[in-house]
Amino acid sequence: MNYPLRLNFKILGLAPQIFLRDAAGEDVFYVKQKLFKLKEAVQVFKDKSRADLRYTIGADRILDFSAKYQIADASGEALGAVKRQGMRSIFRATYEVFDEDGAQVLLISEESVMKRMLDRLAGEVPLLGFVLVMLINPTYLVKRGDEVVMKLVKKPAFFEGKFEVEQVVPLSEREEKRAVLSLLMMSLLERSRG
Repeated sequence: MNYPLRLNFKILGLAPQIFLRDAAGEDVFYVKQKLFKLKEAVQVFKDKSRADLRYTIGADRILDFSAKYQIADASGEALGAVKRQGMRSIFRATYEVFDEDGAQVLLISEESVMKRMLDRLAGEVPLLGFVLVMLINPTYLVKRGDEVVMKLVKKPAFFEGKFEVEQVVPLSEREEKRAVLSLLMMSLLERSRG
């Protein structure tokens, strides 16, 4: 993938839409989340035409705070999973990323608890939100052990959610896809929580 990747949420529609594009502006992934599903099931396409299904991400249970989301390619071959750490994620969003054998290989967590609180406040208080949205840019770190391998950084934007994915350490193609898809799912889950 050609970094940095740019992740954009369209927030004016009813159903969340995510566009993931590379540094050259080429489509990498597109997601339009379905509303009112008891058991989360996300389809990841190449682009907005939705003609080329690339991956599926599905919850292992109905409406749960700590559901595990299985990631598979279009043929159904498992790539891994991502799971939110329940109570630990109340103050600092934390997600475990697993390989296809179920071993935890990565950890995604927010860099700053204070930025999380201010970012949530910006979403709740409209007038204050206009000021804070330009100043507060939460960062999520993807770690393998103690080593940061990727970062997801929120960018200032008023009418859409903008994020940038930076690769810090080169990963294998499989690890890279697993990490990017986990960040995509985490973004959908965190967006729905504020």
